[in-house]
Amino acid sequence: MHELALALPHVTTADGTRGNPVYQVGGKSFVFFRNPRPDAVDPLTGERYCDVIVFWVPSDADKQALVQDPASPFFTTDHFNGHPSVLLRASRVGELTRQELAEVVEEAWLSRASARRATAWLTASSRKDHASPPPPGVR
Repeated sequence: MHELALALPHVTTADGTRGNPVYQVGGKSFVFFRNPRPDAVDPLTGERYCDVIVFWVPSDADKQALVQDPASPFFTTDHFNGHPSVLLRASRVGELTRQELAEVVEEAWLSRASARRATAWLTASSRKDHASPPPPGVR
């Protein structure tokens, strides 16, 4: 995940709480590692998950597409209702192919990058198969 995020243009990292990396583009976070919180817990033990990764998504429709399938490793919590992001436990990253993870990281980056940066990256990478529409203001 780290390699994929750092491979995108204009990415910087900031230290989050507890030294967890926060990946940013243009000063806007697009992927970060969340501290254990009471809203993300193991349903059997009640223990807080200590390995939650937050990915921004372009829209609520994108979010719902990732979290509605019970077999999907992505989830959300009440805390994130109305927020354009999905959660993934680091312990479940292996359930995704590298391509699937790359698409989620790229979508997160695109959802937070400026229109100019997003357009430049999409043009340079010739991503004609890109499923999501470009960010607002990008044609």
